[in-house]
Amino acid sequence: MTETAAAEPPSGIDATVPTTARVYDALLGGTTNFEVDREAAEVFAAHIPRARECARLNRNGLIRGVEYLVRAAGIDQIIDIGCGLPTERNTHEVAQDINPDARVVYVDHDPMVVSHAKSLLAENHNAIVIGADLLEPERILSDPEVLSFLDFERPVAVMIIGMIMQISDEQRPDDIVATLMGAVASGSRLFITSWPDTGEPEQRALSRACIETLGNGWIRPVAALEGHFLGMEMAPPGLEYISRWFPEQPDLPVPAVEDLEPYERTQMAGIARKA
Repeated sequence: MTETAAAEPPSGIDATVPTTARVYDALLGGTTNFEVDREAAEVFAAHIPRARECARLNRNGLIRGVEYLVRAAGIDQIIDIGCGLPTERNTHEVAQDINPDARVVYVDHDPMVVSHAKSLLAENHNAIVIGADLLEPERILSDPEVLSFLDFERPVAVMIIGMIMQISDEQRPDDIVATLMGAVASGSRLFITSWPDTGEPEQRALSRACIETLGNGWIRPVAALEGHFLGMEMAPPGLEYISRWFPEQPDLPVPAVEDLEPYERTQMAGIARKA
């Protein structure tokens, strides 16, 4: 979807406060954002000169993960929570390029995301969007549209891409994940990308930029990120930096960690299978 940068906010949307989806859109070079979001993107760039590459890296991880889920794991039902604004190669496009019958539920609490996604998906009968928050997993799982659209007796992929770092420890992210995964069938997958804390200055800079602009965004030790997967079996190569993460080709030669650019050590990805 292509459009000019929004000058007047749609009804019910506050254009004076940046949002995760719109700032991410600005970092990706999109135009569905406001001046306040572009200013926040500049804060990210001030903290991390290659912040836009960080955003692109996360998007590349999403594409790679969806390809694995649909082609290698045979998943044909996906819930993408915190999906953000439509951009190039959205989840449903990647999935349906492989399996045209793949069904995707997008979830976001940003009204602009919901509005734009509904417009984009108007002619697509295998993808829907609902307005809901990751902090309220029961609401997602009990939504009538979701219940009528997906078959919870069969495997579902739950995607939490670039979102779980925005849930504080006090908000108990692992409990949220447990609620979501408790509702899906055996053989379902959990796909997460997040921000590690291994002592790298770039990792701390990314967290500072996010907290400064959006009020959240916490890096966590790798062991804590692994804990989000609740002990489920990880698909090779396990939890890994996105630049080294190729789940469909886990034996692909990849750069050594020490050879990664600093910005490439800011994000990790993993997929796990529910037994």
